[in-house]
Amino acid sequence: MDVRIKIMQSALELFRQYGFKSVTMDDVAHRSGISKKTLYQHFDNKNAIVGDTMLFYKEGMRCQCDSIMQAASNAVEAFVKIKVHFDNVYKELNPIALHELQRFYPEGYQQFRLNMESDVAAIKANLDQGVAEGLYRPEMNTEVMALFHMESLMMIMLPNMIVKDRFDLYTVSREIMEHYIYGIVTPKGEKLYKKYKEQYLTK
Repeated sequence: MDVRIKIMQSALELFRQYGFKSVTMDDVAHRSGISKKTLYQHFDNKNAIVGDTMLFYKEGMRCQCDSIMQAASNAVEAFVKIKVHFDNVYKELNPIALHELQRFYPEGYQQFRLNMESDVAAIKANLDQGVAEGLYRPEMNTEVMALFHMESLMMIMLPNMIVKDRFDLYTVSREIMEHYIYGIVTPKGEKLYKKYKEQYLTK
């Protein structure tokens, strides 16, 4: 495996588990199974690791989501399978991670938010597909709802009264996305959603 990729994968594991602030260059080198000298040959400092790792993460997530959407038989199935994918991410994510990224590594946070318009476009494509299939409400503004969906995803990953004080990230995500999908489906889409929910989300 390419050393840079191995380093970024290891850093990503650490950031997910412990957040960004407490992870050191020594931690990254140890998790990567390399010397600190080798680490510095590839990254000048922790800021560089954070920034490049966020780009690496976003590119990986985009490819995974594209593959899931292309393999789905309809828009609702794509939505549910993407939801399962993000559920797995939330289960592994320290809820303070994104807040620390935003506060202590603003350049890395900008990398995380980079090209978010392409993420919104992918959501809108799913909504437009669902409308064409008769599974989502035809009267909704798909651009507005795509932006709303994206902001909802970002909101639950930042510290707030719901996540921090009362519920975990996974639980909040499930409730918000359930509210979202029931707001956009037609009766035909609702039947499919219940089918896929039982098939994929109740395990």
